[in-house]
Amino acid sequence: MVTFPNCKINLGLNILQKREDGFHDIETFFFPLPFTDVLEIIISENSGSFKNTGISVDEDGNNLCMKAFDLLKKDFSELPEIKMHLHKAIFVGAGLGGGSSDALFTLLLLNKKYCLQISQSKLFDYALQLGSDCPFFLINKPCLATGRGEKMEEIPLSLSSYKILIINPGIHNNTKEIFQLINPVYPSKKIKEIIQQPINTWKNELVNDFEKIVFSKHPEIKKIKEDLYIHNAIYASMTGTGSTVFGIFNKEHDINFPVEKEHFHKWIGNLD
Repeated sequence: MVTFPNCKINLGLNILQKREDGFHDIETFFFPLPFTDVLEIIISENSGSFKNTGISVDEDGNNLCMKAFDLLKKDFSELPEIKMHLHKAIFVGAGLGGGSSDALFTLLLLNKKYCLQISQSKLFDYALQLGSDCPFFLINKPCLATGRGEKMEEIPLSLSSYKILIINPGIHNNTKEIFQLINPVYPSKKIKEIIQQPINTWKNELVNDFEKIVFSKHPEIKKIKEDLYIHNAIYASMTGTGSTVFGIFNKEHDINFPVEKEHFHKWIGNLD
């Protein structure tokens, strides 16, 4: 059985305060993108195994797909040994939520393949154990996220008139390290309000709090954002803790954006 875990971008990301449990309260807007990995699960006649092609991930059981399987195996001992094949196209540690998506889609695929009949609320609990943004992929629709990122409110947002260019410079940011450097502050205007304004107002109001930290460490990431605006992006931002940067452009405009040879880039349309 095969499934296609997609990624997301953050439209705005505010870090509000550090919590007593060590996590941070955030405010962000998740927007799913039709850019996917490929995940296949079949029954293994012998011992279980995990195979990775495409972009490399850990194959020793520390990857999120295997962690998702192990999490279910604790409660569903009848689960057979499996062979799992993940073809990874979405960059790891890039702010696109690719690993979290792989983990959540593993839960969904196992639930469907073996008729486990796990409720949505229980799937949510499993997802949150795997990562703060894993639960988003249960909804997989544009939504405002608060708390750790697990409190979500669907808010309709259509970008069907636009196309998105994502650029990844191949820099792996350590999420834990970057969170340790952040100085939480409450914004003067909530993302929920900004996101419902015309998109041409986002440039001056919709911010990612991690950009200052990441841009100071890696000026080349800042330059990507600046170049996107030079080439008429309506809105540009780093997603998550980076290092991926995206630009939103009018669909009807032909854009000849000069991407560095060593940078991964992808145009994404079909944003209905």
